[in-house]
Amino acid sequence: MKKLEQLYRQIIMDHYKNPRNKGLKDDEDYQSEHIKNPSCGDDITIQTKVEDGIVTDIRHEGSGCSICCSSASVLSELLKGKTVEEAEHIAENYLLMLMDKDYDESIDFEDAVAYQGVKQFPARIKCATIAFKAFQNTLK
Repeated sequence: MKKLEQLYRQIIMDHYKNPRNKGLKDDEDYQSEHIKNPSCGDDITIQTKVEDGIVTDIRHEGSGCSICCSSASVLSELLKGKTVEEAEHIAENYLLMLMDKDYDESIDFEDAVAYQGVKQFPARIKCATIAFKAFQNTLK
């Protein structure tokens, strides 16, 4: 199990140090959602562009801990190119997984699987879910 934990830590740190799809667009075709967690200082904005029912782009900008910032990067890679329905299903099940509830185990969470250990640290669950919640709000 130690090797797996080490791999997950490497995935998180890679996305934190080398974030994918970072930077917001000044484009009215994007839906934006900003969430700030005052208890820890995590502050994230997610932008989503949907065309013909497909999530064609996801951008993020923010500050906070490595878990918060890296999960926004992971989200942007995981859900881009999915239909809105697929993206909603994956995001909802990611949240269920982190809250230690029953979830669709057939989903390939890709790098997002690295956050499953966060459920052991209740104070950090918000850090790992804030970007996903903001993403869900951009689809409403």
